[in-house]
Amino acid sequence: MELTVNYLGDVQFEAEARGHKIVCDQPLENQGHNEGMTPPELLLASLATCAGFYAVQYLRVRNLPGEGLKVKVTSEKVLHPARLDNFNITIDAPGVTAEKDIEGIRRSAEKCLIKNTMLMPPSINVHVNAAAAALR
Repeated sequence: MELTVNYLGDVQFEAEARGHKIVCDQPLENQGHNEGMTPPELLLASLATCAGFYAVQYLRVRNLPGEGLKVKVTSEKVLHPARLDNFNITIDAPGVTAEKDIEGIRRSAEKCLIKNTMLMPPSINVHVNAAAAALR
């Protein structure tokens, strides 16, 4: 899996994967132009869409309606170190009434790749490529 981010200026970035692009920006009060989600919002979007994907897979297999499905993710910003914590995923599945299917949707969303990645901290390596300093 690979994604490339290009700096657009000010505090804006454009992320591209498989030819798809999204702009990441900051709100006006944070010196941004408010033309895209912030990095933490993109993380929440990733978690929500992943949980939604798994929920819809459950619904499809059982021929249950997916219309109106909505996923909401909330979290809190905490310090020392600065990070997001206390994530809550809420899935609204208006066409589902049976308790076994409600539980099945929850169990399916628990399998979300992004959720599991966050629960089992991955190794993350940072590398910097820079032009060689001019010889004096």
